Amino acid sequence: MTKFIPNRRAVLAGMAATLATPALLRAADGPVKLATLTPMTGAGGSYGASMRDVMLGVVKEVNAAGGVLGREIEVVSDDTQTSPEAAVRAARKLIDVDGVAAIMGTWASSVTTAVAPLAWEGKTMLLCTSGSDSITQLPHQGYVVRTQPGSILQTTTSATDLSKTGPKSVFWMGPQSPFAETSIKINKEIFEKGGAKFSSLIYEADKSTYRSEVDTALREKPDLIVFGGYATDSTILLRDLWQAGYEGRISAQAYAVNAGVIDSLPAEVTNGVITTAPAPARGSAAYANASKILGVEAADPYSAQCYDHVNLVLLAMAKAGVATGEGVRDHLRDISQGDGTKVSSALEGLPLIAGGVNYEGASGSCTFNEKGDIQEMTMLYAEIKDKKPVSIDL
Repeated sequence: MTKFIPNRRAVLAGMAATLATPALLRAADGPVKLATLTPMTGAGGSYGASMRDVMLGVVKEVNAAGGVLGREIEVVSDDTQTSPEAAVRAARKLIDVDGVAAIMGTWASSVTTAVAPLAWEGKTMLLCTSGSDSITQLPHQGYVVRTQPGSILQTTTSATDLSKTGPKSVFWMGPQSPFAETSIKINKEIFEKGGAKFSSLIYEADKSTYRSEVDTALREKPDLIVFGGYATDSTILLRDLWQAGYEGRISAQAYAVNAGVIDSLPAEVTNGVITTAPAPARGSAAYANASKILGVEAADPYSAQCYDHVNLVLLAMAKAGVATGEGVRDHLRDISQGDGTKVSSALEGLPLIAGGVNYEGASGSCTFNEKGDIQEMTMLYAEIKDKKPVSIDL
């Protein structure tokens, strides 16, 4: 018997042939690869770890029950740094090197906007918690969906509710962003219709003080100031407003006055601040599952959405019969807005997939339009009292 010993040319030819083989065929019998791409650092850093951990927790449970399509699920996790540039570098590796079928958990709209073209060009599903309405206007070919209500829907809802509380003079202030002008326009229309005077100011982001901007705002004698920025700016604005003696109300998105901001400032600086956020489906089985995985009493809205991301992906893969981004894209709505058995997790739904399932999420009903926008939302309001957000009704 002659023993075949390949020469260097044969080895290289074999390697080239292997690399030329489609990733799907090479990985058909290997693990199903998914990615979490969350903001572990940067402006969204206070959310990233729990967003990642809830997805890892779901995968751990499903793997213990046999995985999906008879294959183990492998998750590659990376950090967006809440930076488009860093996120693009990470996404390129996840798609081109790791060969993931789906990327889940991008948070900042600027990050999702930067990553999206890589996703649709690589036929990789992208699920995000970003609110900018421009995201789903991109030519994404169905490879992008978001569980976060769009910015226009959120802004319209919160401005309408705040207007009903009867402010006389409203001042909007935030950094330049893709949504700044739209936010100003919506707030202006709603508050002026309610009888309030409205003024606004777009400031430079990442300054060490906003005292001159605060002085400009206070000259308008507002009884409600609406923040349009992120946590770093909010920390400085809250301090400068307090030092300037402002005694009116302040409203901000919950991500802009988050736990890190509250912890970094004295209670008297943050007391009375009203935060707004899309409400998760508290009381639902899915929300209870997400909270249990994280070991907390109440999962934050972004973690609830990420719980939905991974469950949607796994159920769609099972429905498609293939672990690809294209399969997820084509069957996502089949498992989330059909007539099948209502389920709250992939663990519950996978055994029922042949008969049809209707996934009901931790963030709410996962009903998407043709552009990938979520269709329903409820707004959650909280007031900061003694360094803790307390749910309120406006």
